[in-house]
Amino acid sequence: MLMPNRTKYRRPHRLSYEGRAKAGRTVAFGEYGLMADTGGYVTNRQIEAARVAMTRYMKRGGQVWIKICPHLAITKKPLEVRMGSGKGAPEGWVAVVKPGRIMFEIAGVEEEVAREAFRLASHKLPVKTKFVVKGKEE
Repeated sequence: MLMPNRTKYRRPHRLSYEGRAKAGRTVAFGEYGLMADTGGYVTNRQIEAARVAMTRYMKRGGQVWIKICPHLAITKKPLEVRMGSGKGAPEGWVAVVKPGRIMFEIAGVEEEVAREAFRLASHKLPVKTKFVVKGKEE
């Protein structure tokens, strides 16, 4: 699973995923990309599930780049605990994805294969997505 290297004392505020992404809006490494149409939190497990779905469909041909990293710790207090007494313990890691962000890139396969691989991956993600080709992003 993806997570930051150093995680001590990490109990941050929740970040907003409203508005357009400032960075990561172009296909930089591969030929095709999977762009987020809506914002949301993508967990490390969802990123891994999408990666596995893509690479299995491509029969481990081509190359896959993951352009998002789960840096944000999500905390949760135990069940049936009274209010107060501080913030809860970290429970998982999420990547904050804004609309327009390229989440995954693929190179070295046909366009039809890339489309189907991204379609399978998008079913694992909590955001709406769009298939983009290098040089034709919006």
